[in-house]
Amino acid sequence: MEWIKNLSNVIEYIERHLDREISYEEAASIANNSKYYFQRIFHYVTGLSLSEYIRRRRMSEAALELQRTDIKVLDVALKYGYSSPTAFNRAFKSVHKVSPMSAKKKGVTLISFPPIEFSIKVKGDTPMSYRIEDKPAFRIAGLRLRITEDMEKNQKIIPDFWNEIVKTKEFSEICLLSEENPNGILGVSVFKDPDNIFYYIASATKKDVSEKFFVYEIPASTWVIFENNGHFRESVQSVFNRFYTEWLLGSGYMYAELPDIEVYPIKNEKMGEGSTEVWISIKKDEVN
Repeated sequence: MEWIKNLSNVIEYIERHLDREISYEEAASIANNSKYYFQRIFHYVTGLSLSEYIRRRRMSEAALELQRTDIKVLDVALKYGYSSPTAFNRAFKSVHKVSPMSAKKKGVTLISFPPIEFSIKVKGDTPMSYRIEDKPAFRIAGLRLRITEDMEKNQKIIPDFWNEIVKTKEFSEICLLSEENPNGILGVSVFKDPDNIFYYIASATKKDVSEKFFVYEIPASTWVIFENNGHFRESVQSVFNRFYTEWLLGSGYMYAELPDIEVYPIKNEKMGEGSTEVWISIKKDEVN
């Protein structure tokens, strides 16, 4: 598959630049994605943020140099892009649990983190229920949180946003707005540009809404919709991972880079239990 080849090329690019600047824009270009969506894809496929993967690879190589040569710790820090010894020490300890100076000693336990390899694996032991729908543009309204291109940070602040909003009267009002497909309370990740990335808790609606709510129009698209019956957030992340690593393979589609939508059931103006859905925009893969 073309996207697997692209991701493999990104890993090769990172390996060639471990001891110099790594451009996220260049990595995304190699993967044929925008910077924001590439970081999302990388995180869902590998379980690591791009920054964490690069940090682990650099610290893995740094440990090898400290063990096998007489190079100074400061020189290793500078080689791998750390002008501050304190920052290098912190990054090194986060991977190896020991200081860089301790790593020079024989007998100390260090962690090897080899480059990731992408390949097609035979899976399918767990079925995925899905349907494909063409849908015209639709409007969502609700509250939003400004997020960043840092997926690692977003994974921490979005759950806190949910915990805060579900306790408010505005959340009940958002539930009452729901009248269109996708029906339910929505979690929507919207990328406009690097300075305008938002996560919405919203409903699909044509109703007039209060000025306290933010409105956004989702473009017309083809959507693959996965049904999901597990715990809310954990299983949603699993669906995204399986979309990239299993469903896309041989599907004849590619990711269309539109807002990703999580759909949660509503009961009595509150978030209810039961089946959830994940909506991911797709388009025909013209290469295959």
